[in-house]
Amino acid sequence: MTAFWVGHAQHPDARMALALAAAQIDGARGGAPATLGWIYLTDHHADAADTLLAELRLRWPGTSWVGAGGVGICAGGAEYFDEPAVAVMLCDLPLTQFQVYSGTRRLEAFPAYSALVHADPATPELPELLADLSERTASGYLFGGLASGRTGVVTIADGVWRGGLSGVAFDGGVGLVSRVTQGCQPIGAERTVTAVERNVVTGLDDEPALACLLRDLQIDAQSAREALPRLRQTLVGLSDPEPTAGDAFRTPARRGAFGSDTRVRHLIGLDPGRGGIAIADEPERGMRLAFCQRNVEAARRDLVRICAEIREEIEPEIPLQTAAAPARRPAHHDLRDAAGGSGIAGAIYVSCAGRGGPHFGAPSAELAIVRHALGDVPLVGFFAAGEIARRHLYGYTGVLTVFRN
Repeated sequence: MTAFWVGHAQHPDARMALALAAAQIDGARGGAPATLGWIYLTDHHADAADTLLAELRLRWPGTSWVGAGGVGICAGGAEYFDEPAVAVMLCDLPLTQFQVYSGTRRLEAFPAYSALVHADPATPELPELLADLSERTASGYLFGGLASGRTGVVTIADGVWRGGLSGVAFDGGVGLVSRVTQGCQPIGAERTVTAVERNVVTGLDDEPALACLLRDLQIDAQSAREALPRLRQTLVGLSDPEPTAGDAFRTPARRGAFGSDTRVRHLIGLDPGRGGIAIADEPERGMRLAFCQRNVEAARRDLVRICAEIREEIEPEIPLQTAAAPARRPAHHDLRDAAGGSGIAGAIYVSCAGRGGPHFGAPSAELAIVRHALGDVPLVGFFAAGEIARRHLYGYTGVLTVFRN
């Protein structure tokens, strides 16, 4: 049985915040060994990252550490935004089943099946680096996010890093179930990109892309200027033309909702002369495109849905319609009893910084949904400047990954 333990605390002094979180963990784990740990810290404590890592090594010698800074972090059912806080999780995975990597320690001989990634958003050629790392894993599946912060970002991988990618890779013996939850809802039909030049899409289904946009938004071309506020709220969902066959981590699109393949990008300009739209990406001909907008209710429903899917996959004896029922258990326990020896041992949740807090209507509302659906499982995570799943960068999404017991 793999065990996970979580502690989290808010305090203006970084070392005191860590001490409070560590006390929660030590009270639960007793003398059990710990091989791998996560630390997430709000950007208030980013400057203290080196000090915190040194403290972690003194408290738990021999433990490998990964983590990142964020404008917000989460643990259990709590979110910390605009306040100095840390969240720590420990587990006792066998040393042969994971390897920490960074710019100075690459994945070479380790048989990686999947990998958790923390990245600096300012890293040059980030999409290409993610694609390369994805190819180094047997499943091609990455999960994680871009570190965030108002005065700079840090990531942690047995050292404190600024720039590049870092994290931890797992072999095939570490069971993971991961889902992407979308925060946007399509407002028109999904179309095929038929004409594009760099980031300007001029043709959708062989029609002018701008005309499709105005029609979906029910805007008259002559009054487009008056409709600028609506246009500024409009985003673009992009999908590959053919989904990856046999992808165990994929969720297909449903009526009125995106699937996990869709990456949301900003609409950054209009080109009336060519009938085009400019987006914050460089799509290719044949890709699928749909206009969309952020939608709180759709985000809530989709988050509940992916939690239910995860519970159904890990604990098939629990009916899907009851998967969101609350389960109060000590944070260091798993859910084995509900599914004949299977269960959730721990979880990582990376959500968009634009989703947390007020977007869900109340402080910690997003994490309350996760906790209500999964139960009181050990969970840590952060609010990112972009989310990572498979080999792609996402926006306005959440990536929930659970470890099977």
